[in-house]
Amino acid sequence: MTVIIRDFQPADAEAVAEVRRAAIPFMVTTPESVAGQVANAPAGQRYRLLIGELDGRIVATAHTGLAFDHPEPGRSFSNPSVHPDARGRGVGSALLAEAERYLAAEGATSLYAWVLDDQPHLGFAERRGYQLSRGSVFQRLDLATAELPPLPDPADLPADVELRSVAELTDRVEEFYAADVEVTADEPGDLGGHRIDLAEWRALYWEHPDFDRELSIVALVDGAIAAFTVVHTDRRDRYQSGMTGTRRGHRGRGLATLAKTASLHRARAAGFRTAFTGNDTDNQPMLAINRRFGYRPAQGERRAFKSLV
Repeated sequence: MTVIIRDFQPADAEAVAEVRRAAIPFMVTTPESVAGQVANAPAGQRYRLLIGELDGRIVATAHTGLAFDHPEPGRSFSNPSVHPDARGRGVGSALLAEAERYLAAEGATSLYAWVLDDQPHLGFAERRGYQLSRGSVFQRLDLATAELPPLPDPADLPADVELRSVAELTDRVEEFYAADVEVTADEPGDLGGHRIDLAEWRALYWEHPDFDRELSIVALVDGAIAAFTVVHTDRRDRYQSGMTGTRRGHRGRGLATLAKTASLHRARAAGFRTAFTGNDTDNQPMLAINRRFGYRPAQGERRAFKSLV
């Protein structure tokens, strides 16, 4: 049994996507998004996509880099994923050891990772010196059978509200950037940094290969972006909510719910069968909204962190 840890090569994209789909089946992953994440990583992130091979076959991967946009220097991340068929054979340990070595050499003082909330994964992290902190939960919705809230008729919306797809607003990138940064800043989290500039944001998010602009919906109030739901899809049958939120001056009107309702109805009409989302366990407003849509918990995660000094 031979374990090799190396850097990603473009020819690995399909195999990496297959590993991620098997290891974390609650997320949308495509070969295009794997390659794009590497190609568009900001320079300050010092990003590496580590690959784990077992007897010549790619069975594991780990996003690894510096949390360059965090206000507190020295934070970093690595998120190993191992194909279920290859767990317990040393690949995950080797990936994490290389990530820790690399990040410490780049000046990181702490490493944060997401760990599936079950005993094998939590035990793996704790045995390697990681401390557990906040939680998150993946949720699943069967779009084929879900009883979605009714889609409002445009004539029944408040006079100042309009629902549009992102595909209809592609000339308003800077406004969407400002709205996304504002909403993201208010999300619970321990690695939330918001110093990303427009060019970096555009490369990472606006140009993301899985960003489905037809199914991503914006609520406009008096013509300005007030709320939105961002959607990633595999262009086949899997739909994932990337971010849903409302700008501070417009909260309490149900605008995010309106946007998400319109998006889910469009997704079902387009033939998507399964919808996924994820929320921090402290994000009670979004958890409540998703319960009303019919989402049900599929898998928990825990944030784990370790000092590198």
